[in-house]
Amino acid sequence: MIEVDGDDDSLAEAFWKVTRLLRHRTRDALAPWDVNPSQARALGVLARHGVLRPGALAEHLRIAPRSATEVVDDLQRRGLVERRPDPNDRRATLVALTPDGVRTSSGIRASRQAEAERLFAELTPGDRAELARILRTLHG
Repeated sequence: MIEVDGDDDSLAEAFWKVTRLLRHRTRDALAPWDVNPSQARALGVLARHGVLRPGALAEHLRIAPRSATEVVDDLQRRGLVERRPDPNDRRATLVALTPDGVRTSSGIRASRQAEAERLFAELTPGDRAELARILRTLHG
């Protein structure tokens, strides 16, 4: 556990330490699927929102459209997503999960959730509820 003692660890520093810990655990949890965090996030967005144009995917990921194209290219090479013509606009393309992409996304989501549960298991149920309330307040 991280102790916040004013001089050594500010609240912000303690928060960043926990964030880094969760990020490292998440990266380890992604290892069986051989995907990087950006690819995992893209799979998650497509699983939640369905078929999207690459620009909309970039907006959800908060990355540049060119970066989203690279992520989609990598996922398409792996057979996890496919590009389709947009039936409403012949010039546009849509990105969709393949059946392997759906399975991979589900596995990643379960693994990340299990890793987060292990991390937060150190907290009492009351502390977990309070932390969730505080984070929702800060998130807006």
